[in-house]
Order: sequence, then structure tokens, then C-alpha cells
Amino acid sequence: MTPHEPQQAFGTISVAAILAESARRTPDATALIVEQEHVSYGDLWDQTRAYAGALRARGLGPSDPVAVLIPNVADFARVYFAVLAVGGIVVPVHALLKAREIEYVLQDSGAKLLICADGLLGEGAKGAAAAGVEVLTVMAAAGSDFPRLEEEAAAAVPVDTYLPRRPEDTATILYTSGTTGRPKGALGTHFALVEQTNVLLTSTFDIRRGDVLFGGLPLFHTFGQTVVLNTGLRAGATIVMLPRFTGARALELMVRHRVSVFAGVPTMYVALLETAKTAAELPESLRYGISGGASLPLAVLHKFQEVFGVDIHEGYGLTETSPVAAFNQVGVPPRPGTIGQPIWGVDVEIARAEVPDRIELLPRGELGELVIRGHLLMKGYINRPEATAEAIVDGWFRTGDLGTKDEDGYLRVVDRKKDMIIRNGYNVYPREVEEILLTHPGVVSAAVYGVPHDVHGQEVAAAVVLSDGSTTSAKELVDFAASQLAAYKYPRLVRVLPELPLGPSGKILKRDLMEHHAG
Repeated sequence: MTPHEPQQAFGTISVAAILAESARRTPDATALIVEQEHVSYGDLWDQTRAYAGALRARGLGPSDPVAVLIPNVADFARVYFAVLAVGGIVVPVHALLKAREIEYVLQDSGAKLLICADGLLGEGAKGAAAAGVEVLTVMAAAGSDFPRLEEEAAAAVPVDTYLPRRPEDTATILYTSGTTGRPKGALGTHFALVEQTNVLLTSTFDIRRGDVLFGGLPLFHTFGQTVVLNTGLRAGATIVMLPRFTGARALELMVRHRVSVFAGVPTMYVALLETAKTAAELPESLRYGISGGASLPLAVLHKFQEVFGVDIHEGYGLTETSPVAAFNQVGVPPRPGTIGQPIWGVDVEIARAEVPDRIELLPRGELGELVIRGHLLMKGYINRPEATAEAIVDGWFRTGDLGTKDEDGYLRVVDRKKDMIIRNGYNVYPREVEEILLTHPGVVSAAVYGVPHDVHGQEVAAAVVLSDGSTTSAKELVDFAASQLAAYKYPRLVRVLPELPLGPSGKILKRDLMEHHAG
């Protein structure tokens, strides 16, 4: 070691800086609007520091995972940045999960604590109890059965600022399932998440300081968390939150608060168009639309442009890519039917899909699997070295999506490599649903698949074979699955068949089942 080399040299970074720096620059600007509550950047950071002080008083600190089960309200932001400020790891929990699903996330992530909104304690507390994890609540009235973060924050000493982290340190664990049906926790680093917001603002999106963003995307999901919350706060914009999305409520808020940027999944755009048919007023302030989570039908894009006078820019990403990997970027007219071009500093190419152990890139125009590399990648799946090795090959993340790339670098997704269903922008994995159906005493075999749906994009369908003598009805199976699975996962369409179609190898031919619905 030379005299000029420090013994321990590393850069520091933190996702918490997103809020802290905007609060320093524009403390009086409005950061969040939720119903009648308007929170300035300065107040939001002060409240976050108080929450962080309470977490520090509990002994939580660097690399401690903290699960967060809170809807789209200001407390999500306070808790999210408070955990990051003490150096902890945020584990967002899907607000629609049932107790057994929450238990799994808490156990797999190693969560030290669950911070749960009062209205979600029904499933959250049961899941935490089963996992042996303590619950701390927010938004609860005095006298709650669980300790209240607000009370502890009032009694604690606020942190001065956020704790610096190394670029490769884990900031979030976001759960996404695979074809096995077991959710996998993607480890997002501070560097990947901060760099994502920087690239989105400098060369990808048209979002500016002073813009008003619509915040109806769930913040526990990577799309809402990164594209709306982090990017919006990094820009110094105002985010209008909506805890439960409906087209009518969204349009009302867009008009009232003069929303300039709308980010949503295709079903949200469909709902806005339906509401607009009878609306007394449309938002004249709207300037820009962002779509992701599922393919946007061209008819919806064109109709939205006709009714609202605004282009929708479509993009593509995954939980494992922080999430945006490609987009119809600012300064270039969107190319309908494509997911745009790779974002700055990121490579998205097409590889031979049938070669799992190495990356063989294909020429432009050929159909293959989308593969991604760059600063946006997760560092792996928690507790899943084999799954990580399968997903990241030769430094490229294998998406499981089939598509093409043209001579101009525009990408198209044409099919799913695997059987994943996307309902309302949420990923549904058939194996997990099948396993639940197979726990019913009357079911001997089950196949779950997606069918097209005008509103939801896809609907979850199931075909089952019953045991001899069973009189279980399709409706009973729907109700059974609904009691065990989140609302977006359970099959609404169940058919009872004498047998399932099988191929020569004994594999269930789901395409045959899908064709029945198409016919």
C-alpha cells in the first residue's frame, strides 16, 4: 500500500438523501397531498427524522430489515425514509396479502419488525404473530393493542440526518415470485435506486420541479415506489396520493389538484377513459402520461390521446431492474407498440432463449429473450443463490420475456417466456395458485392460466379435476382460493373437467385450456 492510499476508501450514498436533499433545497414546497393533508418537504423530513429516532431508540440500525405494510398515505413515505435513515433495509409488504403470505415474507427477509397501518392489522398482525415478529403500528387511535410509532417518535430524539451507506449496501427487499410459486426477495442497492432516479429525471422522463404527480400506483410495488415516490421527491414535485384507486376518484383529484403527470398501469388508463365519458370536467393541466406494468393496448393509447390530448409514453422494467430498463424517452415522440429504447447506461439486448447457461446475443430483428445489464440490476435474491445464478448469467439479467429489437434500438415484448399472468399490473404465478387449489380435499389436479380480459388485461382462470365422489362446485373453489390468496391472485374463472389435456411427456397443455376460452 502506498502512503497515498487510504486504508478504507469507499463512497457513501443513501436513498434517504432523496428526501433530505429536496427538503434542504425547497423546505416550503408541498411534497405530499393525501385527502385534506398537505405536507411540505421540510415537515416531511422532520417527521421522518422523528420516526427514525424512535427506530434508533428501539435498537434498529444498519442492515436491519424492517417490514412496512402501509397503503398510499404520507406515513408510507415517513416510515420508508426513516428506516433508510437509520441504515436499515425496507421490506415493503403487498397490502393485499393474506396472513400466511405475510408470514412468509417476514420470515424469509429476516424482518426485525413490522410497521403496520392500523387498517391492515387484521392480516398483518396475524402474519407477524405466526412469524414471531413484533408489530409497531401507525395511524391507530390512542389505546391501540399495539405500540404506536407516533407516540414513540414524540418521546425519542430525532436523528440529525441519514446514516451514509456504501453503494452496494442493500436498501430494499422487494418480493417477486418465480415459476416455482415461492416469492423471491430481490435485493435492491442504494446505488441502483439512487442512480435510477437520476437517470429517469435527466434523460428518460419529462418530470420537473413544481410538477404535480398522480400517486395512485401502490407504493409497496417497485413501479410506484421508484417512478412516483422516489423520482417525484427527487425532482421536487408534489405527489397527490390515492390509497384506493378508482377512475372517478382519480379524475376528481386530477382536476382539483391540477395534476400534470399521470403514471399508471394500462387498467388505470382504461378506467380514466370510462370515467371521462360522463365527467363534467377533464384535467386541462395534464401534460404527460407514463405507462408500465403490462402491455398498453394501442386502442387505449390512441383513445387517451384523443380524449385527454396527451401522449402516453410506455416503458418496461422489472422488480429486479429497479425497475425501469427501457422507455419511450423524453425529447422523442413515443413509438406506439414499443417499450422504447434502453435507458442511459443500460444495455437491453435479445438473447437466444433456449440456451440457459450462457448469453448468446441475436442480431437485430430476431425474436429471443430480453436480457439486461447495467447499474439498475439487483444484487441477487435473498437466500436464493441458485435462483440468482439462473437469473443473472454472464452479467446479464434474463427477463423471461420474449421480444425483438429493431435497427433504431426500439424494443417490443411479444410474449411471455413463462406462464406468468399479469392482472391489473400485478404478477400472478400459476404454480402458487395451483398449490392452493390442490390443498382442497376435493381437488386431485389443477392447472392455472391467464385469459384475456378487457378491463384487467388478463384474468386468472383454473381448470380442475375432482376426486371421485366429490360434489365441490366451481364457486366453492373460487371462494376457497379467495380465502387463501390476495385478491389479485385468486381465479375468478374455474372449470371442473373430467381430465386435463396432456402432451406426450405428460405435461398439462395449458394452451389448449386457453384456446377453449378464446373459442
